[in-house]
Amino acid sequence: MIEKGRISARQMAITMYLTILSTGILFVPAITNSDAGRDMWISPIWPSFLGFMMIYIVLKLNKLYPNKSIIEQSQYIFGTVLGRILAFLILLHFLHANSLVIWSYEEFLSSSVLPQTPQIVIISGMVLLCSIAIYGGLEILIRMGEIIIPIYLLFIIAVIILLLPDIDIMQMQPIFGKGIIPSLKGASFLLVWSSQFIVFSFLLPFISNQNSCKKWGLISVIAITLTLVATNLIVLLVFGNVVDSFTFPLMSAVRYIAIAEFLSHLESVVMAIWVAGAFMKISIFYYVIVLGTAQWLNLSEYRPLILPIGFLLVVIAMWQVPNVTEYMTYGDTAEPYLSLLFNTMFPLLFLLVAYIQYKWKKKVKAG
Repeated sequence: MIEKGRISARQMAITMYLTILSTGILFVPAITNSDAGRDMWISPIWPSFLGFMMIYIVLKLNKLYPNKSIIEQSQYIFGTVLGRILAFLILLHFLHANSLVIWSYEEFLSSSVLPQTPQIVIISGMVLLCSIAIYGGLEILIRMGEIIIPIYLLFIIAVIILLLPDIDIMQMQPIFGKGIIPSLKGASFLLVWSSQFIVFSFLLPFISNQNSCKKWGLISVIAITLTLVATNLIVLLVFGNVVDSFTFPLMSAVRYIAIAEFLSHLESVVMAIWVAGAFMKISIFYYVIVLGTAQWLNLSEYRPLILPIGFLLVVIAMWQVPNVTEYMTYGDTAEPYLSLLFNTMFPLLFLLVAYIQYKWKKKVKAG
């Protein structure tokens, strides 16, 4: 097998949590508030159903084609030519999506603490660091996530508790004041995050205790949903209906925290934890692209592809997004539909065709 490492279902859930949530936790409140208003805290609940569906699709495909990623499954389902074309489109979307994550990481750092640092230095530095981690293999990468997750969760819980003195519970009223539609509109961008559970397909073949995958997959969806609901709610209760006037609302909310004179200016802590989360997300997406490309090319080793694909990520990340406004506009219009197409509709199509083939073969054998 191309990857010799083995992970547990629990480690997979931790990885999915960090991969899907880490970068969005700063952007999501502003984006959801622009459409959902005071119902922004409800918006993360709707995409969770897509997350549950993705877990179901990936597990069913794995049952039909055990220990194969969706890149390998595509060729079994659609044949060599069409299967390779569809798999290539999925990999191309991952390349595009990861370059957007890298750009948002660079934009956050340059606008917050490194305004004079050249863009290429920030981007290439992170990509190089991720390359080293991926070269160490899947187990090394996943164990880094196990180190990050307790710090990440402790930070979120601490921020919520420390912001409690600044909240106004009346900011969330009226609930559903304009009906259910605003919260659904606010959920549109979050579909991008839920559809990213397709990453599960690339990790599943290397999970040692696959009987526990369903349980831990569902746990990861629930944990991500609760975290987004909690962060959206605390930001809303602090800022009210002006949340979308902040590019990074959670960062701005943290500036409110001040206990006596010894606990204040926690932005640097937010920065460090967010960078660690961004590292995990970029690394996992990077790993998926490298692994999937090796499988697409029928290679026996993925490591020779790490640096060439890293170079592509740097170039695309620097080229495709001119500014924050364009990024927000793209994220609110085209990106949800592209993510649904490649990360959700493609796997759903794979499952439908594979199921029809399975039933046909079963019928032929019986007849």
